[in-house]
Amino acid sequence: MFPELNNLLNTTPDRVEQGKLTLLCDAKTDGSFLVHHFLSFYLRANCKVCFVALVQSFSHYNIVGQKLGVSLTTARERGQLVFLEGLKSALEVFFQAEKEPHPLQFLRSVSLQQPKVHPREAHAGSLQPLYEFVQEALKPVASGEAAWRCPVLLVDDLSVLLSLGVGAVAVLDFIHYCRATVCCTLQGNVVALVHDSGDAEDEENNILLNGLSHQSHLILRAEGLATGFCRDVHGQLRVLWRRRPPQPTAQRDRSLTYQYKIQDKSVAFFAKGLSPAVL
Repeated sequence: MFPELNNLLNTTPDRVEQGKLTLLCDAKTDGSFLVHHFLSFYLRANCKVCFVALVQSFSHYNIVGQKLGVSLTTARERGQLVFLEGLKSALEVFFQAEKEPHPLQFLRSVSLQQPKVHPREAHAGSLQPLYEFVQEALKPVASGEAAWRCPVLLVDDLSVLLSLGVGAVAVLDFIHYCRATVCCTLQGNVVALVHDSGDAEDEENNILLNGLSHQSHLILRAEGLATGFCRDVHGQLRVLWRRRPPQPTAQRDRSLTYQYKIQDKSVAFFAKGLSPAVL
């Protein structure tokens, strides 16, 4: 995890908020460093983590995690981490018997879909096996087993589901049910990354991004610099704390913007225009 980001968010592994949906978003840059931060943060906070990784392999996340002071292999062996490796599991879907349930079972139906069928018309229940996987992974432990602080669902990233032919409405339904189970029933947290393509004509991506933005308690948006590449400033991070019921209606949403530089084992944050390279 990145201590400077914890300071910006006013949180520590010893003091974890519960019942929150955090939206990670990146536009014209790579926001994966935010995923690595929250993964290592919740593992160090002794939370039970279900990680739906649709972008990279387990070894990739494990190598980065070791730089941040956590071992995903150890966490998985002791039952703290449940890891769904999308790249590897996608092959299993097509080589397993159709009757065998699989979290990514929607790939079968999408691959057999008629070309004329619009993604938004895809079966809304196609992500139900994935939800059931999350539900099973984060269910309360029986007495005698290791007790974790709170359950956490981490998804990297939801935009991949759109690329695989799942409609935005189906993805929003999936997150809705995950929120109801993880955030409300189990008093845990959900963290999900979504890419902002910046294309006004990408209707599916805009529906997903807007829908999640309205549901989120915290939004972290990583953006590339408008001036282009810079060696000493890699981008800017907008942090938005959303006012959610039952907070007073008079209390407004609060936002801050910082620039950042990604280093080997950390990320440095500073106010806009105050990079050490500039001063």
